Amino acid sequence: MSGTVGGRLVEALRREGVRHVFAVPGDYVLGLAARVERDLALVTMRDEQGAGFAADASARLTGLGCALVTYGVGGLKLVNAAAQAWAERSPLVIVSGAPGVAERRGNPLLHHRVKGFDTQRRVMDEVCAHSAVLDDPDRAPAQIAEALAVARRRMRPVYLEVPRDVERAPAPALPGPGPPAPGPDAAALEEALEEVAGLIRAAERPVMVAGVGVARLGLADQVRTLAAHLGMPIATTLLGKSAVPEDVAGVAGVYAGGMGRPEVARLVEGADLLLMLGAELTDLNTGLFTARIDPARVVAAGIEDLHVRRHAYPAVGVAAVVEGLLGRGLPARPAGPGTAAGPAPAFDPRPGAPLRAERLFACVGSRVTDRLTVIAEAGDALFGAADLPVGEGGFLGAAYYASLGFAVPAAIGAGLARPGRRPLVLVGDGAFQMTGIELSSAPAAGVAPVVVVVDNGGYATERPMIDGRFNDVPAWDHPGLVAAIGAGWGVTCDTEDAFCRALDEALADGSRPRLVAGRIPPDDISPALRRLTGALARRVR
Repeated sequence: MSGTVGGRLVEALRREGVRHVFAVPGDYVLGLAARVERDLALVTMRDEQGAGFAADASARLTGLGCALVTYGVGGLKLVNAAAQAWAERSPLVIVSGAPGVAERRGNPLLHHRVKGFDTQRRVMDEVCAHSAVLDDPDRAPAQIAEALAVARRRMRPVYLEVPRDVERAPAPALPGPGPPAPGPDAAALEEALEEVAGLIRAAERPVMVAGVGVARLGLADQVRTLAAHLGMPIATTLLGKSAVPEDVAGVAGVYAGGMGRPEVARLVEGADLLLMLGAELTDLNTGLFTARIDPARVVAAGIEDLHVRRHAYPAVGVAAVVEGLLGRGLPARPAGPGTAAGPAPAFDPRPGAPLRAERLFACVGSRVTDRLTVIAEAGDALFGAADLPVGEGGFLGAAYYASLGFAVPAAIGAGLARPGRRPLVLVGDGAFQMTGIELSSAPAAGVAPVVVVVDNGGYATERPMIDGRFNDVPAWDHPGLVAAIGAGWGVTCDTEDAFCRALDEALADGSRPRLVAGRIPPDDISPALRRLTGALARRVR
């Protein structure tokens, strides 16, 4: 790697553990793309948003992911992916090429420009935790290091813009690792831990809720150790699903208000203390606010702050809280009464029986193993997947910002991030029509996902609210599409036994992407969505 601005950027990414960069080329970024391709694995996607979603998935699983695009038409198409990364705490690094500094003299109307040359950066400022334009070669290495440090520390997206003539300019060495980020104020941390410890000692029915912060910060082992010591059952949130393994004793499964399984809701809502670790109380995490949680019984430790009932401790994050409680010498307790999700039951398809949503998800759940990463698209694919017990780190879902189109490109990022776990995608037919074309990126990347399309002719989550032709999507020939784009093999099934046979065949063949479309009635929904609509109906009566 040469001592240029582009070389320093690649060096910094490598130093931070990035091995794959997801890209769509364009003239302002071609020089940098060529440099990345020499020193890292450059994965060319079909669309910039797909590159952003793939890099986002990689970031969630490895701690940092990178998307590389050109200026204007490329960078602005990544705003949606950046917004989702911000909302869902993903350390996504967006690198955009840009017109050269020399080219900008005289304020010319260069292609891909909109308003001023700083417009794209200012837009990205609204959805990123940090941004920098690398227009000074002497300052660029420090700017790069700072951006990557912010992404890791805050678990938020960052943006770097590289003018194409500066990319080739000589640059000084990268700064060495900086001092560790300052921890919380010692007195505030001690006060917070004493207050939390007092509540734990006094609780008779405590329950722990593990959220997305546990997954992002790699705290699963510590959280399980703490829960076992304190005798607390654990639930997860929808966004934090698989932050701890759900197929083991002591883990109840997903709590999501009225959308979740009733026994999990009774466990969580019946607790006299909820120790919420890294959990975000979003509408989807709480079943559209059907959760019944008393703030007076809640200790909520986020990634960057802590709330104990109605007391706030800024800068006291979940990592410090978990570490502090583990070292607090709290008395051990036997495990209290709880519920365990356990492995999914075996599924026995009924020959010739028309396929329904509940049976489709039951069949999938019975096939989930720790050799798979389940990636669920927003919508009923996500709700249906909420009930599937998966191992630690075995689930990805856009369960807050909930952008449709995430799952298929995310499978490529996930497959490369964890080559030992094959991506299993659950996606509705409407969302598949947005980014399903990214399946054609998978063979060249060496990823062979299994894609299950829930084919119900439209947007099933919207039909119970207000239905109309606007919720319909045209019928696609899914097997024909897969063949046409050279992305493996596909089949459409409308009976239980045909669907299960096709899924088993797809899972057995890891040599190429496989698509299994399960055709179900347009008005059919998952058990989780049925529970949610029922809870919402009861709330408004």
